[in-house]
Amino acid sequence: MGRWLDGRGRLVVHGGDGAERVTVPLEIATSYRARTKGLLGRDSVDGAMLLSPAGSVHTFRMRIPIDVAYLDRSLNVLAVHTMKPGRLGLPRLRSRHVLEAAAGAMSGWGIRAGARVTVERDLGGGEGG
Repeated sequence: MGRWLDGRGRLVVHGGDGAERVTVPLEIATSYRARTKGLLGRDSVDGAMLLSPAGSVHTFRMRIPIDVAYLDRSLNVLAVHTMKPGRLGLPRLRSRHVLEAAAGAMSGWGIRAGARVTVERDLGGGEGG
């Protein structure tokens, strides 16, 4: 899988049980600065944000509730939770990446425990792979 750099790409949700795959715009945050800022100060989210590496998140100083998916190193979804502003998420064993999106979005994309996602980089956006 390699290591990404900050930038943009697409999140691909691989549907199980005959479901079609879903593609979502993705922001990739891998530097300390980008991970620390995350979705702070935003009133909405266009698609999703991937924090890597990350094992937990908080929603202090956030303006909106968010869905949080904890992913293992192979990008399998370990758990999904909706978090209101001002909360601290507990660290997840085996979590290597955290995916954030607007509250309610992930269920519509088919992201749930046991699902698998992949990341497609936008070429020319500076991401490593």
